[in-house]
Amino acid sequence: MTTTLPAAPSQDNAPVRALAISTIAFTVCFAVWTIFSIIGVRIKQELGLSETQFGLLIGTPILTGSLVRIVLGVWTDRFGGRLVYTATMLAAAIATFLLAFAQTYTQMLIAALGVGLAGGSFAVGVAYVSRFFPAGKQGTALGIFGVGNVGAAVTKFLAPFVLLAGGWQEVALIWATCLGFMAFIFWFGSEDDPVIRQRRIHGGQAKSFWAEFAPLRNVQVWRFGLYYFFSFGAFVALALWLPRYLIGVYGFDIVTAGMIGAAYSIPASIFRAYGGILSDRVGARTVMYWTFGVSAIATLILSLPTADYVVHGISGPMSFHFEVGPIAFMVVAFVLGFFMSLGKAAVYKHIPAYYPDNVGAVGGLVGMIGGLGGFILPIAFGALNDLTGLWSSCFMLLFAIVVASLVWMHLSIRRMSRESADAPLTFAAQ
Repeated sequence: MTTTLPAAPSQDNAPVRALAISTIAFTVCFAVWTIFSIIGVRIKQELGLSETQFGLLIGTPILTGSLVRIVLGVWTDRFGGRLVYTATMLAAAIATFLLAFAQTYTQMLIAALGVGLAGGSFAVGVAYVSRFFPAGKQGTALGIFGVGNVGAAVTKFLAPFVLLAGGWQEVALIWATCLGFMAFIFWFGSEDDPVIRQRRIHGGQAKSFWAEFAPLRNVQVWRFGLYYFFSFGAFVALALWLPRYLIGVYGFDIVTAGMIGAAYSIPASIFRAYGGILSDRVGARTVMYWTFGVSAIATLILSLPTADYVVHGISGPMSFHFEVGPIAFMVVAFVLGFFMSLGKAAVYKHIPAYYPDNVGAVGGLVGMIGGLGGFILPIAFGALNDLTGLWSSCFMLLFAIVVASLVWMHLSIRRMSRESADAPLTFAAQ
């Protein structure tokens, strides 16, 4: 159960402490979760992987981190975030350490499954943090917590230098050590949430395990999942894919590509807190309209391939060249990342508002679907490259997803508005 209970007077600063340490822990987890965005490029070169194999490698941790979210969310509701968060970080740290000793592609895929546990920490943090805040502040709190996505930028900034200095194995060892140390800090620096404390004092029991999943029968929950598939899943996919994209399209070296990839990841992470504030002030629905509308325009621009046109004019053929240059690409990608960050926060503003007693299960499912986007999309990007030969095909796919999300959301809102308008008439007729 995730009903928010007031903290004891002596623990007035407990919400701030819980939010701060959870956000720092999520930052470290996210840095580990996206480690293959950098070391995967070197592994691809060493093993001679195809684009599809590369997409599978960088997407495998995202698969694990997605699938475990719903279970970790429910466990957090039942056993508390302090225990589940710490255990998750320790397990991911061990897998990341073992990754450094993998030698074959199969071994690396197996290790990547364990590394992905770090991504499951998001569902734990959402359920844990939301219990410390009232409904009117949960959007802001969860938006701040989501800033931990900036861990992707941390990896892109630092990992290339470590990789060049000591190899990709050194990156894995250092990242594993940092995550293990963070687990130690979290265990001794955090406390149980108000619900767990009250349950221990009054001897209450959590709902049955299967009762936690009851809200998942609602189509609305799955619609929220599609929103997050784009706003978060596409963000993770691009965070993983951009270094490879920039190297292939613009010929950048791995350090430069990592820096530009970080420049995309930072605004797409930090402004998530602002998205939470906006969702509290103007409403999550309005924020989602802006997210999908601007993202549709941005992905349409980026999906246009480099081309040469010949027009038969009055005086003869006229040639034109079209190309989205590196500066234009970075500007549009920045805009896309900014509005994705707003959308990520807006999606999770919905969950405690509609399902206050099932934040773990519902938040876990929505997070799982979003995380699956981070797994499926890189593989799809690689496959589209192999099939079409167009680098911009990845943005064509994202354009189709965002348009579908916008249409479904608008139709659902109109239906709910009609039902709300008809409700008084129905009551009067009875």
